[in-house]
Amino acid sequence: MLDRTKGGNIRELGADKLFALQNTMPLDGRVSSYPASARGYSVTNCYLLRQPDAAWLIDTGFGGDEAALRTQIESLIPRTLPLSLLPLRLNEFMSIQNIDPFTLYFNVKECFTGNPDAAFWFDFGAGSDSGKNTLDTLNITTISREETIPIGSLGRPVVVYQAPIRLIATRWIYDEATRTMFTSDMFTHTWRDRADGPWIIEDGDDDPTDFDHVRSFLLNTRYWWLEGVDTAKLRAGIDKILSKHDIETIAPGYGCILRGRKTVARHIKLLDDVLKSLDKTVATSRYVDRDEER
Repeated sequence: MLDRTKGGNIRELGADKLFALQNTMPLDGRVSSYPASARGYSVTNCYLLRQPDAAWLIDTGFGGDEAALRTQIESLIPRTLPLSLLPLRLNEFMSIQNIDPFTLYFNVKECFTGNPDAAFWFDFGAGSDSGKNTLDTLNITTISREETIPIGSLGRPVVVYQAPIRLIATRWIYDEATRTMFTSDMFTHTWRDRADGPWIIEDGDDDPTDFDHVRSFLLNTRYWWLEGVDTAKLRAGIDKILSKHDIETIAPGYGCILRGRKTVARHIKLLDDVLKSLDKTVATSRYVDRDEER
């Protein structure tokens, strides 16, 4: 399996085609994407898909990481290369906070979203704060619930989906060239005790993730509402997308990247088993206090 580390927290996931731009964050109870009791470290993951004449950036990261991300991107592509942005969650800082400064700094060709007025969601950052019309000139390209979009003149196909399980408007993406499924806020359930990771779980690695861990993670984060709902429909929607594709890597928006067919299959089954256990036919929906952990 390819996994060349480029330095500066860049992981090469597909030879010259796909790079993970990772930035560490401590888990101390303040990161809402993780259970309040989680301790240790995780990473935010932005992904650069590179072609000779164009590139895509999936998510733009937190504003606090803007300088680091800009350096990471510049080490992979020239500033003049046409760059398309695709934030997977329009109302999450982790996805959109650097759209304004990156549009000001790089040769941003367009921003793919499902909302034609999405530029109104991005009006914070160096450009907007100084009164520049950065976002007024940003080309918004609207996309449907399922659409194949080519990258560059060679037409590298990328399939964009409406996420089959979500709390907010979210996208999943499949890149055929690297057999990678980008899953935004799903499969984000693994973090580490140490700041140096490792941030990729591969076939053969010691992976302690189990049913109880995934269940607790989902119920103590944004998927608290799953217990006692019709998860059969959610499971069918997830399987409909995942079964279409040959997946060697699951690339979440934060947390450890999952690589290798056995690792991918194992984590998909863990998620499916947990969702099955939470279905309304076997679980009861109930009021959950804000500070209760399950």
